[in-house]
Amino acid sequence: MKASDLVNIDPYLKPFVRQLEKRKQLSHLRKLEFTDGKHLLKEVINNHLYYGLHLENGHWVFREKAPNARRMFLYGDFSAWQIDERFELQHINEDDWEVQIPENLLRHGMLYKIWMMWDGGADERLPAYATRVVQDDKSKIFSAQVWNPERPFVWLNNNPKRKGYYYIYEAHIGMSSVEPKVSSYIEFRDSVLPRVKKLGYNAIQLMAIQEHPYYGSFGYQVANFFAPSSRFGTPEELKSLVDTAHEMGIAVIMDIVHSHAVSNPKEGLSLFDGNDHLYFHTGEQGHHPVWDSRLFDYGKPETLSFLLSNVKYWLEDFRFDGLRFDGVTSMCYFNHGIGVDFVKYDQYFDNNVDLDAITYLTLANEMVKEVNEDAITIAEDVSGMPGMASPIEQGGIGFNYRMSMGIADFWTKTIKKYKDEEWNVGEIFFRLTDKRPEERTISYAESHDQAMVGDKTIIFQLLDKEMYNAMSIDTPNLIVDRGMALHKIIRLLTAALSDGGYLNFMGNEFGHPEWIDFPREGNQWSYQHARRRWDLADVSHLKYHLLQSFDKAMINLLDRKNILAHPARRLYENIHDQILLFERSGYYFVANLNPTHSYPNFELPVPDSEYRIILNSDNVAFGGFGRIDETMTYRAENGKVRLYVPCRSMFVFG
Repeated sequence: MKASDLVNIDPYLKPFVRQLEKRKQLSHLRKLEFTDGKHLLKEVINNHLYYGLHLENGHWVFREKAPNARRMFLYGDFSAWQIDERFELQHINEDDWEVQIPENLLRHGMLYKIWMMWDGGADERLPAYATRVVQDDKSKIFSAQVWNPERPFVWLNNNPKRKGYYYIYEAHIGMSSVEPKVSSYIEFRDSVLPRVKKLGYNAIQLMAIQEHPYYGSFGYQVANFFAPSSRFGTPEELKSLVDTAHEMGIAVIMDIVHSHAVSNPKEGLSLFDGNDHLYFHTGEQGHHPVWDSRLFDYGKPETLSFLLSNVKYWLEDFRFDGLRFDGVTSMCYFNHGIGVDFVKYDQYFDNNVDLDAITYLTLANEMVKEVNEDAITIAEDVSGMPGMASPIEQGGIGFNYRMSMGIADFWTKTIKKYKDEEWNVGEIFFRLTDKRPEERTISYAESHDQAMVGDKTIIFQLLDKEMYNAMSIDTPNLIVDRGMALHKIIRLLTAALSDGGYLNFMGNEFGHPEWIDFPREGNQWSYQHARRRWDLADVSHLKYHLLQSFDKAMINLLDRKNILAHPARRLYENIHDQILLFERSGYYFVANLNPTHSYPNFELPVPDSEYRIILNSDNVAFGGFGRIDETMTYRAENGKVRLYVPCRSMFVFG
């Protein structure tokens, strides 16, 4: 296939065929530089097996890339934290250093660092390829740790095959406990995974896995790219979590951060060997203007090898079933998409586009498919870059899915800006189905972004202070009734009109109260809002469990009936009455967003047949008022069926 195949799908790309072909050619040429056209990428990209600390032939070997260094030492527990010439690394080529250490001098659990010397300075560093990094509880200082357990982890379950459609439960290990603390891989495995399975989600997306010095960064300021965060437990415990998920048939997607790196030199890669451009752009271009982080130079072979090895490492060593690439928009544009509305096709092909970054993403997607053909990749891209989620052979970048980031923004804007009677069902359908014809997307009404301090979750926007005193099932409250009704409708519309899948952040399915706020000086280092109140959803006298029951019914219906298998067809919309009808895979979805008007015997166009209600947001089991008789059979004649359509409700029949 050629890049021109994209043009056949999207004619607006016709003026840019040459640019699409150039993108494809650049990634092909870069791949040839690595493979000589004789190998697969996964066969030649193995930096993590060469650099770092490894036990080889009865002795330890440590290697590091540091072309600007003049001298280098390993030091740590084994040297009483003194610089010892016995552990000095030797230059083995222009860029690389190596030291060999007798096996008996390094033991499992020992701490170590690099002492790096360069012209004009010296400082401690953590190895770029460290696979285990821990923080001292008292000093808060990070060190690498020798990791060689007596009993290597034994995998019991294979990766599940690729899902037809993904229902993703986005989760953060540390804040997954009901207690105000940092939770663990094991606690998540034993307590949260069964909840995910029961709710019907077939995938989890784990945030904050790569080690990061500041807990409150949500894992997006990565320092140690090959080290699973030790604040949640050991590498073996993470593997046990993944293995248990696989036993349950749940795919595990990792939120991987290759868009930037933490600026901290002592913990991360910045100024690693004394200069600022070993892996990054130099000068102003190497610093993100908003995130206060370092920006990779994707044109450097060192950077490509480092990041591609990282992709392979997480897929092979931890058996993740997919990668969600964070910050793709920031990667693809030199201005990082800051304050930009992407409204013209020229913006995807002008001098603001970083072709090196697009080349890297293309190679990363190719690496993923070589390692595991069933693994998936998801791009967090808000720009709508053409070809982002198209096959590489068509001139695309190769992602399986793109996050539909605009949907969450649309719901937030709708709730904040418009009165209930102004909600436009036609615009809602358009916004929830608006995507490039060539790509598959993951939709969500809200993710972790909408729950962070300074913002509000959907339920908190709808209920506000009533969340605190009116969530008992014995407490009638019109604001809560409205909020719960809209919460369910928003989710069912978003999920039912999604394309490749649907995502929910943990706890939002039951209307988790308030916000997320990690411990920091401003909140006296409190964990009060960095946890999940599962206890609220598990008691029968609170309305949270009613929302949870609806979410479970919704996910199970969509998955069990394979409803996303065919595109949604809008059959009827009445903007004045605020009623929308659409069909998908033989099932009919009716939404009445009118806040006050219910419609008896409302006539809707459907094929002649007999129908039953199979999901109803107004069911009392979901916190509704039970205004529809779900035991009835509805008969359509002459292409029409008459139904009672209550206000602020949505139901499915088939």
